[in-house]
Amino acid sequence: MDLHILNYRLRVTSINTAGLSRYTHALIKLVFLSNQTRCKFFSLTETPENYTVVLDEEGFKELPESEHLQVESDIWLPLNVLCDRNASSSSDTVGVTKIATSVIIPLAEQHVSVFMLSTYQTDYILVREKDLPVVIHTLEQEFAIYREVGGETFRVYSEDTDVEEDRKEAVKMKVHPVLSPDNRFSVMSLDPATLPTIATILIDVLFYSNCSAEVENYASLGLDYIKFFSFSLIDGYISIVMDTETQRRFPRELLFTSSSGELWRMVRIGGQPLGFDECGIVAQISQRLAEANISAYYISTFSFDHALVPEEDISYVIRMLEKPLTEL
Repeated sequence: MDLHILNYRLRVTSINTAGLSRYTHALIKLVFLSNQTRCKFFSLTETPENYTVVLDEEGFKELPESEHLQVESDIWLPLNVLCDRNASSSSDTVGVTKIATSVIIPLAEQHVSVFMLSTYQTDYILVREKDLPVVIHTLEQEFAIYREVGGETFRVYSEDTDVEEDRKEAVKMKVHPVLSPDNRFSVMSLDPATLPTIATILIDVLFYSNCSAEVENYASLGLDYIKFFSFSLIDGYISIVMDTETQRRFPRELLFTSSSGELWRMVRIGGQPLGFDECGIVAQISQRLAEANISAYYISTFSFDHALVPEEDISYVIRMLEKPLTEL
């Protein structure tokens, strides 16, 4: 398999809900007018705590500084695993589970933190730019590694980089609580040409909707509801993750998903904000899912991590993740 280091230098940011109005114009511009911003990598995920925005340096210029914006200090680089040189992982594969053994776990063993972004089309593994030499050294036995620079792609080797040799101590896994809300989610895509058709609905869902109706609806049934909506526009491809209640607001004929129309349930990882320095969070989840051969989309946010697993597997997954952890 091939591993590509994509030609983006990314920033991971958080906008608190109280300050969202200050950023609405910039975010609408990034979603609908990407040609004007020259932003090619943009992802926006709404959770109850905040809005996580991951974007390239061109897009980052659009976000004004304020007390409502938090910016993780490091530059992050996106990695993408290709099954062959012509096609990336498709939405009907096992997502992060497929790359757990070959990518996620080896990086955790070398104390490399990762930030995951699964989309309808593929999975992006974000690593800190400063960790790239260790990443190459760790993964080159498993992958042919290529880097995109200035429109050209060339192969890279560990001898081209300086690698620290002091990352030998075993990773100590911290047990994080998991929560599974009762929402049922869809992972979908949309033809970018039809994006203006749903502009009003999308803007309302992202910036102006109050989820109280959904909360009340779920509460009346004795169910727990969590606000979660993720929109990504990367290299011209759109990915949307939303629950079935929100999905009803969109024209069904414009959204498409896998032929099975599979629904997903969420596993939310972390009782308190996780931070960015702890290693092995994604590894401990994806390793167990891989051992059970359970498909999963995985979306990291500024505060918590989220895994989406097939609806029929959620009870088994929760029981599995609540068992005591061992060291990797």
